[in-house]
Amino acid sequence: MITNTNSRKSILIRTTVVFSGMVVFAFLIGYSLFKIQFMEGKHWRALADSLSTRVFEIEAVRGNIFDCNGNLLATSLPIYDIRIDAKSQAFKDEEYFQNNIDSLAFGLANLFKDNSELAYKKSLVSIRKEGNRYFLFKRKISYHQMRALTKLPIFRMGKYKGGLLITERTRREKPFGVLAERTIGFKQEEGAVRVGLEGFFDESLSGKSGKHVMQRIAGGTWMPIDDEFMIEAKQGRDVITTLDINLQDVAENALLNTLLENDADYGTAILMEVATGELKAIANLTRKSEGVYNESYNYAVGECVEPGSTFKLISTLALLQDGKMNPEDKVDAEGGEVRFCNVVMKDSHLGTGVISLQEAFEHSSNVAFGKLMQKHYSKDPQKLYTHYKEMGLTEKLNLQLSGVGFPLVKSPNNKTWSCTSLPYMAIGYELQITPLQLLSIYNAVANNGVMVRPMLVKRIEQDGKVVKEYKSAVMNSKICSKEVAKQLQNMMEGVVLRGTASLLKSGFYTYAGKTGTAVVANNKRGYQAGGDKSYRASFCGYFPAENPKYSCMVLISRPRKENYYAAKVALPVFKEIADKVYASALNLHRELKFVEPSFTQDLPLITMSDKTDVKVVLDQVKLSSHFHNDSIHQDETDWVIGSAQDNSIAIQPVLVSAGKMPDVRGMGAKDALYILERKGVKVNIQGLGRVKKQSVSPGTPLRKYQNIQLQLS
Repeated sequence: MITNTNSRKSILIRTTVVFSGMVVFAFLIGYSLFKIQFMEGKHWRALADSLSTRVFEIEAVRGNIFDCNGNLLATSLPIYDIRIDAKSQAFKDEEYFQNNIDSLAFGLANLFKDNSELAYKKSLVSIRKEGNRYFLFKRKISYHQMRALTKLPIFRMGKYKGGLLITERTRREKPFGVLAERTIGFKQEEGAVRVGLEGFFDESLSGKSGKHVMQRIAGGTWMPIDDEFMIEAKQGRDVITTLDINLQDVAENALLNTLLENDADYGTAILMEVATGELKAIANLTRKSEGVYNESYNYAVGECVEPGSTFKLISTLALLQDGKMNPEDKVDAEGGEVRFCNVVMKDSHLGTGVISLQEAFEHSSNVAFGKLMQKHYSKDPQKLYTHYKEMGLTEKLNLQLSGVGFPLVKSPNNKTWSCTSLPYMAIGYELQITPLQLLSIYNAVANNGVMVRPMLVKRIEQDGKVVKEYKSAVMNSKICSKEVAKQLQNMMEGVVLRGTASLLKSGFYTYAGKTGTAVVANNKRGYQAGGDKSYRASFCGYFPAENPKYSCMVLISRPRKENYYAAKVALPVFKEIADKVYASALNLHRELKFVEPSFTQDLPLITMSDKTDVKVVLDQVKLSSHFHNDSIHQDETDWVIGSAQDNSIAIQPVLVSAGKMPDVRGMGAKDALYILERKGVKVNIQGLGRVKKQSVSPGTPLRKYQNIQLQLS
């Protein structure tokens, strides 16, 4: 009995001891947690921060955007952030640091030129004293500055010994500034807003991000760990566009000049290749203040507007294609005024009577077109709407670009359809389309009825190799028959030869198109505001007329000066673009036919020129020539002169004496420069043309570093 009692007591004691121990242990754990969390929390959090690591994303270098000739439209330039590790060997070594600090400060002052040598020295001493391991020293410096920095004292020891930490980033640059700025577009760094080609092809341009392990040091600053833990980013792909930066420059300058002259709200000009649909230039300029314009919106593809009279081409196409009219058929313009459902439609010039469809188109008679469409389609308006659908006017264009505008072309089933819809849609009202949509239809007529999709990008490349190629695509192989297309082409030529665009005919090439002057509706007060109207002038056409190569659309909105008609506002922009394109594109010029020359004494005199150039020119124009005294000096000089002799040009070598000033009179500036600079002469040129006078006489002994002034004719 005693034994059992003793056993129970022993078990109870042991249980009590164990339980007490557990309670004490739990209390100690609780106390430790409290102490770590609240009493020593700051210390341990700082220690954790100093030891923690994280994988950071390395942004890939964005791909480039090129024009069709390989010119850079957008590229990513490297910029560098510079940090200093004040715990590096060079900063910790007192003697080494003091021996080199002055030289480093001197180099920094000369490199950046933003602070004195003394200021840089004080800054470096302060950084060393604080012992910061990742001090931000410079932001956004260039590549050349970065390279120069790595050669300065202390820093030349590198990352670990010299404490120079370099972080590379990229900055997006457009080498040609505002040219095609909105079409090229942008990608906002801080948000998801993407515009233009940069936005549409963002996935291709972005590339693939890399990875870099970084360690957080005291103070919450992240510092990269050794490069062996880094996964390199993969550079983005390049986008090759159809744009031609030279033609873009022509379009923007022509557009800007007219906008400034007329103080207009905005304007757009589009140049497209007829056969392929390749867009060569898209200019968009918006008025910011008087005399100041910039590219802030892409009106060409995003702005849906009432086109006005340029839409009459589409109405004419429907009439001809459906066999309702022929160009010579007559219509009564009723003096230029007619009423539709108590709404009066007027022509810009009153007094017109019975005219042909050709004349109505050439002189842009609203009344004639309103009456014709009402007469032929009032019983079956759906047939006309079918034409609109076949031309792609009821859907937005499928472009390689974001922000494409959605057209508003109502059908007869639309609740807004009224008895004025047919006549007013015929002249470009009660509907809205983008300028590029309208240009696509004009381009199709120039292309004999074949409608091609406008394209902006030809291919995507990676490291110079084609990854994806875009071909010209046909949207509609036949918006009209070839016969109708030819009739429309003749009618548009008539607009330039005899109609509203006849003031700006060209003597060097032919072009065709249609003017349009539309009244702009005020959002609150309709098309009139106290008698003060606003206008939108446009011209759409193509050139050369006999063999269309380019089509072009120009639209100018709300010109504030007296001239608001398209022929005075929009047509000059088209003409200037066409003139400059024609002048620079030899393939557009008529072929010159050479005939056998008749012998004459009126042969050209050849002043001192390059022998090879002279031979090429004479062969091209098929002029007879021979060397005067053939065996003398022919191979001793590259320079010759020539004069008429026995119905042929006698070529005579010209020796340029060594050590003496040559005679460059009569030479072109380029050749004169070549000869003189090879002799070490510094040349100053005044004027244009050939050399008329030279300040140092021919044959004068040459002196070292001699100057000469050339006066050109």
